[in-house]
This record gives sequence, structure tokens and C-alpha cells, in this order.
Amino acid sequence: MSLTASPSTACRFSSAFLGLTSNRDLQLLTRRKRPQMPKFPQACLSSSSDPLLVKAARGEPVSRAPAWMMRQAGRYMAIYRKLAEKHPSFRERSETTDLIVEISLQPWEAFRPDGVIIFSDILTPLPSFGVQFDIEELRGPVIQTPIRTEEGLKTLHPIDLEQLRFVGDSLKILRHEVGGQAAVLGFVGAPWTIATYIVEGGTTRTYTNIKTMCHTAPNVLRALLSHLTQAISEYVVFQVESGAHCIQIFDSWGGQLPPDMWERWSKPYIKEIVSIVKKRCPETPIVLYINGNGGLLERMKDTGVDVIGLDWTVDMADGRKRLGPNISVQGNVDPVYLFSPLPALTDEIHRVVDCAGPRGHILNLGHGVLVGTPEEAVAHFFDVARSLKVDSHYEDVGKSTMVV
Repeated sequence: MSLTASPSTACRFSSAFLGLTSNRDLQLLTRRKRPQMPKFPQACLSSSSDPLLVKAARGEPVSRAPAWMMRQAGRYMAIYRKLAEKHPSFRERSETTDLIVEISLQPWEAFRPDGVIIFSDILTPLPSFGVQFDIEELRGPVIQTPIRTEEGLKTLHPIDLEQLRFVGDSLKILRHEVGGQAAVLGFVGAPWTIATYIVEGGTTRTYTNIKTMCHTAPNVLRALLSHLTQAISEYVVFQVESGAHCIQIFDSWGGQLPPDMWERWSKPYIKEIVSIVKKRCPETPIVLYINGNGGLLERMKDTGVDVIGLDWTVDMADGRKRLGPNISVQGNVDPVYLFSPLPALTDEIHRVVDCAGPRGHILNLGHGVLVGTPEEAVAHFFDVARSLKVDSHYEDVGKSTMVV
């Protein structure tokens, strides 16, 4: 993969891509055999025109806390359910450029969040480095040939980014569609989390096979994690070059490890990804989210990421104190608050924003949007977020809750 962009090169579309001015042009782009499209400079210098979310991620002064939601595109939206009836395969929806773009933009068009995250899945890149998977309606992701031995490792190969062109093209189109009014977010799974699926053969509640491998086949597991680390690093850079302003790493199942085991089996590989990406994309903010991270916060600080996502079980004020002033935070309204009366949701948003302080905070949920969430509540969440201007809000609440 060519990495020729200079860190001093400004982040902007080429004139060729900006020539796509109509919806018809964009539709043709997604449906025809696509030529090689220009890459974004992967090392953007910060500027006053950066989206609000990017500035907050870097800890720069902002007028208000930017807001987006994990899983903000999905089954809670009627428009998504209608589309899913026509396209029942999740793999089709998440691996077809025009569908990815349409779904990613559904919450943008409805609620105007400050971040537009690509509709995808952490398992999407697996076939591009040798791991085939299916998604079954009842079982979820299924990997027919789990990797648990040295022989199994032989099926792996370096990531083929050409197989992921639909991701790159989707990000380019999203940048064009959003037009600088919001940050476009890409994401990846952390090596440990991806490995749980590859070793277990799918989802699990106990993680018995992979946890046992830590002791019975540590060299095999290390080799798998190292391969995933290199592949994921390349995939992150690819997403940034394709237009992602910011990247979130989901270590969704890292919280299933005891803290000392997370230090050994997840953290080093996350640190390596961040190190590789920061060398090639130094100004791209990286967010790290671990579900159930209350026991890991201090250990997450020195991974090199710019933002730590807090789940809803961590008190925001306590999380801020534990992490200190030199790292931004994201979160962390309990998703169930979106089922509550709107005044209760308003109060909780105010509380979280107050505890987070005026700088270095991205407002989000502490987990993804739940199926069945009222769209009215999601709209209200973003309306309240937009109303909380830093100057007026903190004059009202005083400075007693500010910890940064």
C-alpha cells in the first residue's frame, strides 16, 4: 500500500472527487466498477476547520460537547427496518457501498449528530486476511474452522485491502455527503476481541477456549494476536486514507479478562496498533472503548489513544479523576435512559456533561443504542446536546463539578 502523503498536506478531497456533485453521480460511483480513487492525506494537521468532535478528541477548546451514539444506525430506526426487509442479509447491507452509505446517513439525516460512523462490523475485514465467516440469524457470526493450533495459523495471510474497497469507497462518499459538518468515524475491533471469535468459532459467554489457550497454547495465541495486530493497523490506516477523521477501537470483550490478563493479552497489541497508526497518521484521534472497563481505566491510559470511552457503569466524575486531565473521555449515558421520560433523560445528559467538564469530552452512550429505543428519545438526546453551550452552561452550573 502506497503511503506517500506528507504530514504537511492539507486534508481535502481532490478536485476529481469533488466533481461528483449529484446524487446520480454518487449512485453510479457505487454501482459501477470503480477506478482507483484518490486517497486522503493520512496525517492531517489540526486546523480551525476541523469538526467539533475531532477538536474535542484532541482536548482543544470547543463551544459544546460534540455528540454521537454507538450503533446510531440500526434496528431502532423504522427506515432501517424497512431497508432490511428488502436486503435481509447483514453481510449484504454491510458490504455493499451504496447500502453502507445509505444506512450510515440515516441517523445523520434524522438527528444531525456530530459524528457519522460507517455502518460496518468489527468482523468485516476477516476474509481479507484468510478467515471466512457467516452470520446466521439465530447464532450470529459463525466461523466454521476456528484457529486453535499452529496448523490453523497457516490459513492466515497479509491483509488484502483491495477486498475492502467497499469500506474505502463508502468513507469517501460519506466525507462528501457530510461536507465537513460532522466527523466521519471509522472503527476496528481490538486483536483480543477479534481473536475471541476466531478461536471460539463465534460468540460465547464463557471464552473457555481462548482463555485456556493463554496457558495451553500461548505461542499460537501470540502468533494469532500478532497477525491480527498487523492486519488491523493496515486497516486503520486504510480507513484514514479513505476519509475517516477519527477511529474507534472496540475491545468489546477485553472486559471479560481479569485486569492482569488484559495487560498481558490485549493491551500490548492495542499499544502496537496505536503506535503504528500514530507514526503514519499522527493527527488522527483514536478512541478506545472496552465494555465493562471500570477495572481497567488506569491501565488503558498509556495505550497511546487520545480518548477513553467509558461504559455506563463508571461514574463520569470518578472516571475523570482516575484518568486525569491529559486524556479525553467519551460517554457515558446509560442506553436505558432513552426509554425513560424525556425530562429524566435531559437531567442525565446534564449530569454527565457537568461531570465531564468543558474540555475533552465527547457525549455518547455508555454502550450501543438498544433495539426498541424510541426515535423521539434519540432526537431529544441530540437536541439537548446542542443546547449545552460551554460558556452559558458552566456559568449556570458553576465550576464545582469541573475536574479538568
